[in-house]
Parts: sequence; structure tokens; C-alpha cells
Amino acid sequence: MQGLQQFLAFAQTARRGSFAAAARDLAASPSTLAKSVARLETTLGVKLFHRTTRQVSLTADGERLFHRCERVLAEFEDLQADAAGTRAAPTGTLRVDLPIYYGRRFVMPLLATLMREHPALTLEVRLQDGFADLVRDGIDLAVRMGELRDSTLVARRIDWQRLVMVASPAYLQAHGTPHRIEDLAGHRAVAFRIPRTGRSRPWQLHRGRRTVELHPTTSVQVSDTEALGTAARLGLGLCQLPDYIVHDELARGELVELLPAHQPPPMPISAVVPSGRLVPPRVRVLLDALEALRDRQG
Repeated sequence: MQGLQQFLAFAQTARRGSFAAAARDLAASPSTLAKSVARLETTLGVKLFHRTTRQVSLTADGERLFHRCERVLAEFEDLQADAAGTRAAPTGTLRVDLPIYYGRRFVMPLLATLMREHPALTLEVRLQDGFADLVRDGIDLAVRMGELRDSTLVARRIDWQRLVMVASPAYLQAHGTPHRIEDLAGHRAVAFRIPRTGRSRPWQLHRGRRTVELHPTTSVQVSDTEALGTAARLGLGLCQLPDYIVHDELARGELVELLPAHQPPPMPISAVVPSGRLVPPRVRVLLDALEALRDRQG
């Protein structure tokens, strides 16, 4: 087990950026951790950290090893949890990756409840509208929008996302209301900027028996989903976005839904975990909470 302890010391130091912080987490002394990492470097024949008097940072070799360590240590945690039985209390760090708006509005309240119910849990929450590599980044669970193309993930549907086309009453009064798909070409477009490509997300509309994609010339491009609704409400143009973001604005008449007959089919929202992994109690309780939320919402 001595070798495992060296890898654990290395991984925790990499996460925290200092031997002192990692030592507090592991109930050890900084010098013990530093010596353990130094022995690992000697064994492997590579330098893992750039060291200063206050902090450490990973070398290129250290980065590669850290990503592999995250996977191995996560598997080890899963084995311990499984050996303890399925009724074991959730413990350890639950690492989740969430879309910014959906995560903040719907998932964070669930996580707060789990923290109150299971005080031995700690959380690491990443909010982004891009895609994390669950295995490489050591993520326990991610929430993904749309159809999944990654066969290495196990998914459970937890919700649906419906896309609506909206505009403000002031914009429609100034520029007219589109009644057909063809009418959209003459309007200003507010588009979502896809983080991983920098391109605008196309509009999706249902025509006949198929869904078509439109690539409008954008007047405004934003990289935050909630800001799409703000831009539309301020009269900057037509915008297509998830219905739950603008539900209240539509109810108050601050936005108007356009072309409802051409709304595309709803897309699944899924909780995904790496395949081939045991599901430890800390992940299982979140999955159960997400599925319970789905059942309540119908």
C-alpha cells in the first residue's frame, strides 16, 4: 500500500497546489507529503512538480500522471464503497459538472439538501456550458443536454429541454412578427456561442416530418445561456433558447413565443457517469435525487 499512499499524496497536492493544504486534508505533515512525492519522482524518473516557496504546479509529466491518478483513485474509492455495502453513508468528495443555468437553478438546491442530509460529503461543482472529459477530469457525474454520442458514458434521463423562439413586444412592434420559417431571414438574431467551437448554435425548427437547422446571420452572440433571455428581453433580436429560462418572462408578457407550431421535438437532459465504474453512495444519492425531481415534474 506504500505505493498507493505516494500516488494519493501526489494527487492531493496536485489538486490543492501546495503541500501544506494537501497535508491538512490527509492529516499528515507537509514534509511527509513532500518526501513521499520526492520518492515517487525518483521511482518514476520524472519531475512531477515545479516547486516554489509557497506553491507547486504540475509539470507536463505531472499533468499526464495526475489525470491517470484521478481515474485509479476514483476506482479505488468505488471499490471501498462497494465493499462497505450499498447502504453505506455517502462520504468523500462528489465531483459534478453542470450546465451553468440548469445547474444553478435546478441541481444546486438538490446538492444543498444532500449536504444537509449527509454531512460527511464534500462537493466540487464545476459550472460550464462546455463538455468535460469525465474520466480525464475525475468527474463523478455530469448533466448533459441533448442526445449523447459518447458510448463510454452511462446515462439516465432526468428531464426534457424544449427550445422556444422568442422576441420582445418592442422588437416585434418595430420589426414585425414572423409567421413562417421563411420570415426569419429578415430579422436580427441573438445566438448562443458554443464554447468548444466558438460558432453560433444553429436554430432548430420542425418542418413537416423533419427538423431543419437554420444558420442565421447573428447580430448578437453570447456565451451564457441566461444572457440569451436578457438580450431578447432588451429587444436585441429573435432568440431560440430553453423554455425554462424564459418561462416567467413569457408568463408576464415580457417575451412572446414565435412559431410555436414549428417548435422542435424536446431534447433529453441526462445525468451521465463513466461506464465500467461502480456507483459509490455519494453518486447514487445524487442520481436518486435527480430522478425524484424528474418524477415530481412529470
